[in-house]
Order: sequence, then C-alpha cells, then structure tokens
Amino acid sequence: MNSTTKAFKELVALRYQIYNSLFLTLNLDGVHQTGIQLPLLSDRCQQGFAAQQTPDEIITGFFAEFQTLTDEQAQVDQLFRFIQYIERQIVLVDALEDAAFTQVNDVNGSGSYGALFQRAANSNATDKLKQALHTFKTRIVLTAHPTQFYPGAVLGITSDLDIAIRNNNLAEIEQYLEQLGKTPFFKKEKPTPLDEAISLIWYLENIFYHSIPAIFEEIYASLGSQAEEILAENPLLQLGFWPGGDRDGNPFVTTETTLLVANKLRQSLMRSYYRDLRTIKRRITFRGTEKIVTELHDALYAAAFAPETKAEMTLDWLKSKLGELEAVLNTQHNGLFLNLVKNFSHKVHIFGFHFSTLDIRQDSRIITKAFNALLEQHPDLVPANFHQLNEKQQIDILFQLKGKVTSAGIEDLVSKDTIDSFYTIKTIQQQNGEYGANRYIISNCRNELDIAHVFALAGLTGWGENLSFDIVPLFETIDDLKTGHEVMQRLYTHPIYGKHLENRMGKQAVMLGFSDGTKDGGYLTANWEIYRAKENITLISRQNEINVVFFDGRGGPPARGGGNTHKFYASLGNAIESNQIQLTVQGQTISSNFGTIDSSRYNLEQLLSAGLENTVISADDKQLDDTSRALINELSAISYTAYQQFKSHRSFIPFLEKMTTLKYYGETNIGSRPAKRGKSAELKFEDLRAIPFVGAWSQLKQNVPGFYGLGTTFEAIDKAGRLEEVKILYSKSLFFRTLLENSMQSLSKSYFPLTVYMKSDPEFGPFWELIYHESELAKVYLLEISGQSVLLENNPTSRESIKLREQIVLPLLTIQQHALIRIKQLEKTQLPNEKLIGSYRKLVVRSLYGNTNAARNSA
Repeated sequence: MNSTTKAFKELVALRYQIYNSLFLTLNLDGVHQTGIQLPLLSDRCQQGFAAQQTPDEIITGFFAEFQTLTDEQAQVDQLFRFIQYIERQIVLVDALEDAAFTQVNDVNGSGSYGALFQRAANSNATDKLKQALHTFKTRIVLTAHPTQFYPGAVLGITSDLDIAIRNNNLAEIEQYLEQLGKTPFFKKEKPTPLDEAISLIWYLENIFYHSIPAIFEEIYASLGSQAEEILAENPLLQLGFWPGGDRDGNPFVTTETTLLVANKLRQSLMRSYYRDLRTIKRRITFRGTEKIVTELHDALYAAAFAPETKAEMTLDWLKSKLGELEAVLNTQHNGLFLNLVKNFSHKVHIFGFHFSTLDIRQDSRIITKAFNALLEQHPDLVPANFHQLNEKQQIDILFQLKGKVTSAGIEDLVSKDTIDSFYTIKTIQQQNGEYGANRYIISNCRNELDIAHVFALAGLTGWGENLSFDIVPLFETIDDLKTGHEVMQRLYTHPIYGKHLENRMGKQAVMLGFSDGTKDGGYLTANWEIYRAKENITLISRQNEINVVFFDGRGGPPARGGGNTHKFYASLGNAIESNQIQLTVQGQTISSNFGTIDSSRYNLEQLLSAGLENTVISADDKQLDDTSRALINELSAISYTAYQQFKSHRSFIPFLEKMTTLKYYGETNIGSRPAKRGKSAELKFEDLRAIPFVGAWSQLKQNVPGFYGLGTTFEAIDKAGRLEEVKILYSKSLFFRTLLENSMQSLSKSYFPLTVYMKSDPEFGPFWELIYHESELAKVYLLEISGQSVLLENNPTSRESIKLREQIVLPLLTIQQHALIRIKQLEKTQLPNEKLIGSYRKLVVRSLYGNTNAARNSA
C-alpha cells in the first residue's frame, strides 16, 4: 500500500466511519431511526444483488423484514428519508476528501510546476522552458451545464466542514453536520441563467482569485531577475465563462442576461480588488504613499460598491498607480511591504477588469436563420440572386458586408437576440475591456459558410474593418472533425479572413467537442478523430503561419473527454500545437476539482505543467510512429462500426426513454435549460444533449459512452492473433495508455448487478445483454492489455475513493430502480394510483442528486 492510499484510508475512509456515526446523535427528526436502518438496507442490497434479486425484491424484502410499515405511501416516505440521509453522507465524504487533499494527493509530485522546473534543469531545457513561458497559457472555461446538484448553502457548509475537519474541531464538525441535516438540498424553483452565473462567480471570487495568483507567484519566483521580462505580457492562467453567454447551451439566455452577467463579473472582481487594497492600506502608512493609496482606495470603492457613479477608472490608470506605489516603496522605504503591492499588481495583470472572459456561443443553424431574417428586413444588402449563387460566391459576398443595421422588425426572438449579441459584445468590451467578451463560438460548425455568416453579422452591426473578437468554429461530429482542416485551409487563404487573422495577431482558436463527438462516434473513435483533427489543423496552420489554439469541450467525465487531463495533455506530442491549453469544466466537476483553494491550485498546476511539459520536454511515448498510427486507425474503424450498429439498434432510443432516467432530467430543477434540443415530442438522437445522454447511462451504472466498442474491437484483433500489437502500443504510447486508463474509470463506476433484472425484460432483455457483454469484454481486454489485475490498479487512491462512494450510494441506486419498476407496474393497473405514481416519480428525480454528486464526474 503506497503512502497516498494509506492516507486516504486513514484520513477519509476511517474518519468517514467515525464522523458518520455522529449523524445518529444529532437532534434531527427521524435521523436516528433512519441512520440505524440504513446499514441494514445497504447490507440487504449487497446480499440481494449477489443473489441476483431485482431492486424491487430487495426493497420489498427489506420492508417485510425490518420495517412495520405496510402502507406503500408510508414506505415511499421512508425511502425519501434514506435518500436525504445518503445525500448528507456524500457531503461528508466530499468534505473529508477536501480536508485530506494535500496528504492524499502528491501536490509536489510529477505534475507540479516545481517538478517540471527540476526536470527541465536536469535535461538542460531551462532556457526552453523560459521561452515557452513567454506565451504559454492555460484557460479553464466554466460552464453552466446542469450537473451541479448542490445548492449554494450546501457548498458553503461543505467548505466550513472541510476546515473543521482539518482542525479536528469535533464541536464544530457536529454543529455543521446538524446544519447539514436541517438544510434543504432540493431547489423548488429552476434557476435562471443569471442564478447559474452568480453561483459560479462564487468560485471566481473565493477560489480562483486566490489559487491562480498563487501559481503565478511560484512561477514568477522561479524565474528570478528574468521574471518581469518573461511574464510581462503573459498572465499564464486565464478564466472563461459560459453562463450568460452560451445561447446554444441555454436558449433562455438573452442580451439582457449577458450584460447583467458581465456587470456581475466586473463588480465581483472590483470587490476582490478592494479587499486587497484595504490590506495594503493597513500596512502601507508611509510618507509619500498616502495620496496614491487614497486615490486607489476611492476609485476601487466606487467601482465595487457604487458603480452607478460611473467613476472614471481605466485599467492603464490602475496599473500606473500601482507602479507609482512600487517606486515610492523601493526608493524611499527600503521595499517594505513591496510584496503586497507586487502581488496585487500581478492579480490586476491576470484578471484585468473582466475577471473571466464571457464567451458568446450559438448554433450555426440559428446564426444562419438570424442572417436570413435580417435579409428579409434589408434585402438590398446582397444581390437579388444571392441564394442561387454557389457557396464560394456567397462566402465572398458575406465577408465584404458592412453597415450598421439593427434587429428592428424581426419577430423571431432568438434571431433578434442573435443579432443583438454582436452589439452586446461591443458594450461589454467598452466596460470590461477587450477580454470581457472577445470570442464568438459557432456550435455545430460544418464549413466556412457558417463562419462567414458570423463575419457578416459582425460587419452589419457596426464592427468595421477590425473585429476585436475571435470567431471560433466548434467541430463536433465525426464527419466535421475529419474535414475541419480543409475548412481552416480555405479560411486561412481567403484574403479578407486572412486580413482578420493578421489583426488578431495571427491567432486562430478552434474548438473540438468531445461530448457530441463521443455521442456521435463512440469513445475510441471520437478521441482518435479529435487527435487527428488537431494534427491536421496544426499542420495546415503552421503551413499558413497561423498560431492555432485548441479549445477542448471536455467537461470532466471520461465519457465526455475528461478523466486524467494531465496525462492527456502531456501525451499530445509535437505534431499538435500546444502553446495553450483551453478546456471546459462543468457542474460538479467544478466543485470536485476546483472547490477548494488547494484542489484548485493542484489541478490548475497539473494542467499548466502538462502543456509546458509537452512543449519543453521530448519523450518517445508522446510520438506516434506510422505503425502505431495505422493500428489506432484500424482499432478506431472497428470500434466505430460497433458503436454505429449499437446506436442504430431498434431498442436504442426506446431503451433510453423507457428504462433510464433520461426523461427525468428535465424535472430536477438543477439547470435552467431544457433537457433536449428541438421541440419535437418524439425523441430524436440528434436532439439528445450530451449531459442527459451520458447521465442517463451513469444513473444505470452502465457508463456506456465511456467504453462501448472497445471490447468488440479488441476481441476482433485478438481473433486475428494480433493482441500483442495492442499491448506494445499501450506500453509505448502515452496517448493510447491514457485513453484506455480513462475508460477504466468509466468501467470502475459501472455496476451491472443493479440492472440485471432487465435481462428478463421481453422487450429490452437482448439489448441489456448486448451492453453487458460489451462491458465484460472491455474489462477483460483492458486488464490483459494493461497488465493490471484489477481496474485502476495503477491509481489505487482513485479506486479507493470510487469504492467508498459506490458503497454509500448503492441503496440510493436500488431505491431509484425500485421506483422506476413500481411506476411501470402501477401504470399498467386498471385504475392507476396517480398520487402514488407521482410520489415514485419524485423519488426518481431526487435520487438523481445523490448519485451524481457521489460520482463527482458522472455526466
């Protein structure tokens, strides 16, 4: 047992047993009785599934043996109490893991900046590292995807409980557990897009505002006298923000919302700056500093607490004043407290006046619709035969359109908002600076015509010759990933778009969608096609002397491209441009990876170091030779075929609709957006959003998107007598190794005994067996290829964490399946008990919460 695993067992697993017993002593209604009975239910679940009982039989048997409740509604009420108890157990585990973070994780290990700096020194690559630090950046983009089930009050309790546990303050721990028992987890009203934004701004102000500068200071110190020169133009770590700007993710976002969120971001930042300035003012009380400090204090106070005064303060003025203060301290006061001012100056350097860049995102089809709506109002903008022209001719016209039109007269509200959003970007830039909003992301981007439509709308809303924002195509489907480099080549060589890129310092951002790529092509093919797309787009960009930046829609879960992000980015090799790392993080992945300053710093540093390592230190396992590339290509082709057959199975959509919790996601009150795109009553595959899609499989403990196709693929290779080739590939390719190890994480969170009862279902039995067979094949081959005896053998701490969480959540999952079974049974009766059916539906919805929170990166 290694030291981190030992620390996990002692500081998390053992303490969980001790502190969990405190629940039984709390003065809360029904808690004592529920807490005594829950272990009995947990044992019953484990024994029942071992005996291949159905969830319905397990729950019914439990009530028959251990309860006196014979009324079914009373039984449902008791099941609710079990869920509420389990929810709080999960929060306790979260707090324990947070408190033990620095002991359970090797914070100074291989993924840290300090370790990278030492490796660079040992490899005579220090100069190369310093050169990379001139331009290398990491950007974390927070999204409002609805997988965060904890309300703000619960997050606050978790944070306080974490501190109490670190201090071993038993009295406070008991108080916070009691507070936790009395605090509701369920949100009665759906949050608005603004609510979601405010929830995530909490992380900016309380976590990132401290963790990002801490990393910056460490790197700054490591560079010695060269630090000022190297980092003068580089903040190193940046934040992006989708709540309030992401129209494709949330059709309820409006220009009013976007402006309100931009104001909230600026005001939150100014309050953070003001608090720092108050500290400086208490320390710096010397002659010659009073006037500067007073001016800074008054300006920041007005910006933070009286924005209606429209006090004049520019970013250049703020930086200048801080520079004056540094000079006075240096020349007149021996540099006393200079570090406070320097640290504050670095924060201003990092966060500017924007805090986090608010991205605007919209679907290409809606953008096209908005442009056509504008043409209906102003038909003279283009030649009369515009829609009869070929694509290239249309693009040439679109790139040349200029003017200043408005959305007046357009009735469709979405089209109207799409047009107005271009004026909104300009307003935000005037208030928060260019970084306040400087990217327009085109979802479902298929070709350069989609990009030309955005360029045209910008030209027609008064932007003139120089656009001070980037146009970012998002390639998502397998077909679009395959042709993405051809689209970029045509754009790079178009004279007008080429001029635009010159004005943007030769930089082009390209976003790649893991979520919809995986949904479209399966786990292996999506990851491989994204890898190839990056290589192809890198090659085309370098040939055209364009600095391409890849933005990954990774989310967090392995099934959506997440997993071990450090290894992923460290594995890309020099054929993929990696001068920046940009990725999305969502929902409970934000709270689990960035919920404390320690975890935030650790995970940010891992990402930063991974990208720098890929740029600075060469390694054989990062390069794919022709033999390896041909083999992965072959594996991908087999996997793609297997996944397409699975996806086109006649039971695929009906299974999701009838046997999973997919339709219940819209009832959870955790996100403001609808659970699917489109308004059709019939569920269509293309309308499925990635999160409910992945989440539905996760709730079944099947995690199909994270492994399906792998088993069939490796079996085919094995039958051809070539499995040894795959083993060699695994040993020598970090990319392939990371891909398979992330899939192991998905399989580790799968538990098919939960749904083995579906094997007997007359409609879906064969489909369930198909999924189960694939999971077993995948598990067998992953273990054989990796040489591990159990899944995640190389990552025992993660294995222990998953084991603990899965043990806690098993009764909850059993209750959920029992409720789904009872709903179907009751609906088939001659006189369905609608009240009881409604209670069971609420039980299903409520059980979504704890399962997702326990998994931490489930959807």
